[in-house]
Amino acid sequence: MRILTTAALALAFTAPALAAPPAKPARLGLCAACHGEDGMARIPGAPNLAGQKLDYLREALRQYRDGRRDIPVMRAATGPLSDAELDQLAQWFSAQNPAAPHPPRAVQ
Repeated sequence: MRILTTAALALAFTAPALAAPPAKPARLGLCAACHGEDGMARIPGAPNLAGQKLDYLREALRQYRDGRRDIPVMRAATGPLSDAELDQLAQWFSAQNPAAPHPPRAVQ
């Protein structure tokens, strides 16, 4: 019995805590136009962001904003964002579950 109790306590202290899902970022709208609110791209050529690694998204967004990645549309979209806003977006998209891709919208 003592072994089971010790094992249960060890699991309780080593199991990762379930984090609350991130709040929807206030600046999500511009990103969602291409990448979808759920991180699944809505237009051809836009990458899916759902489930990407948090650190990757955070650094990529900073690189777009700072001009280290030279994609004009991304530079324009991220240029006015603070580090905190970029972090919120990265957390949001990394927490989304990848799903079947949405059919692309027709460009008019």
